[in-house]
Amino acid sequence: METGDVGPGLCCASFNQDSTSLAVGTKTGYRLFSVTSVDKLDCIHESIETPDVYIVERLFSSSLVVVVSQSMPRRMNVYHFKKGTEICNYSYSNNILAVRLNRQSLVVCLEESIYIHNIKDMKLLKTLLNTPSNPSGLCALSISHSNSFLAYPGSDTIGEIIVYDANNLSTMTMIPAHDSPLAAITFSASGTKLASASERGTVIRVFSIPEGLRLFEFRRGMKRYVNISSLSFSPDAQFLCASSNTETVHIFKLEQHSPSGEEQAPSWSTYVGKMFTAASSYLPAQVSGMMSQDRAFATVRLQMAGQKNVCALATLFGSDKEWEETEKSKLMEPPQACQSYAATVAIPSSGPVTATLTGYSEDGGAKKGEVIPEHEFAAGPVCLDDETEFPPINWCRDGSGRGKGRRP
Repeated sequence: METGDVGPGLCCASFNQDSTSLAVGTKTGYRLFSVTSVDKLDCIHESIETPDVYIVERLFSSSLVVVVSQSMPRRMNVYHFKKGTEICNYSYSNNILAVRLNRQSLVVCLEESIYIHNIKDMKLLKTLLNTPSNPSGLCALSISHSNSFLAYPGSDTIGEIIVYDANNLSTMTMIPAHDSPLAAITFSASGTKLASASERGTVIRVFSIPEGLRLFEFRRGMKRYVNISSLSFSPDAQFLCASSNTETVHIFKLEQHSPSGEEQAPSWSTYVGKMFTAASSYLPAQVSGMMSQDRAFATVRLQMAGQKNVCALATLFGSDKEWEETEKSKLMEPPQACQSYAATVAIPSSGPVTATLTGYSEDGGAKKGEVIPEHEFAAGPVCLDDETEFPPINWCRDGSGRGKGRRP
């Protein structure tokens, strides 16, 4: 995707949780696009009310969108873009570096702290204070109901990953992923796999969650270090793509190699592979490790280099005709009951859920040692449980739809 595809003055770009929508922030506001075809991007909404948007995140295909502007980098605004109303806004102690959403949580990442909100009513559930310095706001939030996990750097000097259970509000595990600081992390759709890359940008690793066991290791290249800015699994977690500041997007296939005893069709590549395997036992560990790393399954060449890219693997339709034929086939199918947003967020997660999910955690949402009183949130919480919308967003008390500023 080039900057010219979405308009001039591009400040940021992000895909929604299932890669069906693209949100871009610009010097004049933000725009939302539908990603359903390889032929074109359809703009479904444009806002010019907030300039210099450097964070814009949409919740799936809903009307909920989160916006942060460079003019007020400590304030997060939550909008119902179809109604054109602000739901609420929150101010924080430092600049907001990243926002992540799923159907249960809204996560705000600052350089040395992380705030976890309940997306049903926007109440603050937990504040993770004194996290390792994270100037890029690197974090990932899985989209699975049963595996709602948050990942963030556990160190600013080496590539440690902290995996946090956003349902039970507790730390699950620490993964020593790389020798260098982290550059990119992402979960698979099921939340059972986590991919990571370091600042060196040569090796990409995939781990099992929650065990933290290394499943795959891929080598992007050996010629140069690059800045990997984006990792993304395919919906079925069979493929993983990586983009960087170079002109090449790498796509890796997650497949287990056949057992050594299994017969394979003889080929030159098979012969060379066996030769390298035999030779690796006589070589230093660093060299033999490079030989055992898998290479890209496919690559995509971009028309530009030297810029930060964002990538996603999605199921798209090749043309408008194919889209129309698919839609016709859907119309012929018997109708199914459509689950509302309220019913979706009400699905119980697996395992016990602590009482803190209904209100504050024990630290009371403390900010640098300051305990925030509960009554600060009492004057009209946000409800996301109206059965008529997805997600239905209204004020519980006055129904005015006007947001109220809050400071966690």
